[in-house]
Amino acid sequence: MKQAIPILATIALVVVVAVVASLTPREVLPDPLSQLRARYSQSHESPVDHSKFPQLQKDFKKPQEVTEACISCHNGRHIEVMNSNHWNWEREEYIQGRGVVYLGKRNAVNNFCLAAQGNELACAKCHVGFGMTSVKTFDFNDPRNIDCLVCHDGTGTYAKASNAGGAPSPDVDLALVASSVGRPQRSNCGVCHFYGGGGNNVKHGDLEEALFEPSRDVDVHMAVDGANMQCVDCHLTEKHQIRGQLYSLSSMNRNRVTCEQCHTSTPHEKEILNEHTLKVACQTCHIPIYAKVNPTKLYWDWSTAGKLRDGKPYRETDAEGNIIYLSEKGTFRWGKNLKPDYVWFNGTATHYLLGDKIADASKPVELNRFNGSYADPDAKIFPVKVMRTNQCYDPVNNILVAPKLFAPKPGEGAFWKDFECIRAIEVGMKERGLPFSGQLGFVETIAYWPLNHMVSPKEKAVRCSECHTRQGSRIANLKDFYIPGRDYLPLVDTAGKALVILTAVGVLAHGGLRVAVSLKRRREGSS
Repeated sequence: MKQAIPILATIALVVVVAVVASLTPREVLPDPLSQLRARYSQSHESPVDHSKFPQLQKDFKKPQEVTEACISCHNGRHIEVMNSNHWNWEREEYIQGRGVVYLGKRNAVNNFCLAAQGNELACAKCHVGFGMTSVKTFDFNDPRNIDCLVCHDGTGTYAKASNAGGAPSPDVDLALVASSVGRPQRSNCGVCHFYGGGGNNVKHGDLEEALFEPSRDVDVHMAVDGANMQCVDCHLTEKHQIRGQLYSLSSMNRNRVTCEQCHTSTPHEKEILNEHTLKVACQTCHIPIYAKVNPTKLYWDWSTAGKLRDGKPYRETDAEGNIIYLSEKGTFRWGKNLKPDYVWFNGTATHYLLGDKIADASKPVELNRFNGSYADPDAKIFPVKVMRTNQCYDPVNNILVAPKLFAPKPGEGAFWKDFECIRAIEVGMKERGLPFSGQLGFVETIAYWPLNHMVSPKEKAVRCSECHTRQGSRIANLKDFYIPGRDYLPLVDTAGKALVILTAVGVLAHGGLRVAVSLKRRREGSS
């Protein structure tokens, strides 16, 4: 009995500890998604009331006076802005086969309004500066021309004037806006980024004015009835250097904004889904459709531009009010609630630069070809919008051409004023120092626009059966790898069917023989 006492005491102690542990309240940590919701549900309160600064309590005659007042307190911030691509309209990039180039709005070619250079009075409406009539003459070293208010306006009343080189609209109350500045909101970013290409949702397809106040179905992150996140919550900013680069203009895989920076690379409860993140971008499954609210432009035919009625430009619209013809720009096609196209993408791209030779004008010219393949360890399947345009080119020099589109008044060679195409191209190419033979042709161009916004709730993500299917797979165009459910070999299928049939025949034959032998033995036994 004495020997059993220590054992019984030990058992009793273990039981007591177990009971106490089970009754002690445990701290249950929220799951990662709940932590993110809690973090971003807190509204940002400015620690400073700018309306009390005497520097801002004055009647500003010019926007430059506001900038000077900003710099008088925010010493050195203007230098940060002047080092940004929002100011310089270009950044240093390495393009494979070209080496280091400076790429941006200054020299990029697109297949919407074609090019910003030469049309700065109109295009500089989306420059963070004032007074840009030409990138060649604009003083990028003058900090007084920085437009602080376009990004920091807290009133929602600040607006740039049309065709004024970035100047604010004359009716803006500069003193009111200057005294109400704060952290950039979606409305600040959206006034430029939602209207790229000349109108709402024209360019991107996943960036449009519906995102000013979206519902959760439109975008789960920005939803006013959800996390209500602002652009700068993901596009983290340090010293006015905003993380994230426009993929269609960035040839290097650097300074990206990624889903993984919050959600990690293994965010799912099911391991089979986490395994997909190795080769499938988050956006591929979680952006099943884009252009959810308003349509986006999918096709542009510049060859029909320039028609006039009674000597005047005109427009035509479809039943939904979308412009389908404009004398200044040609013919358009739109789309809404669209399934993305899918490409392999490793974060790098090639770019057509004005003056590049067209190898074969009978084939579409890719303005920004995305690099990647299944064999590329850095590549993932990525959703994109594909923009196609029938674009003007010089068939003698075999290069795309950029006509001068805008001028303040007729007679300066701008197409949107004079409607003389050849003349507009002559002026536009001369301004860029590039040749033009005088011959005009048209070639199809393709541009890829990665989709990163309009993220749907997880309940509406792409289902497994939408890719793993033989009929109408979303990724039917990606043929350099095997995917279960989509791909098969007829020989293997035939062999499998034959094997099943032979197995069934074998089983039936074996069973039949055993039944026959059994019956025979019974008969022999009874006799």
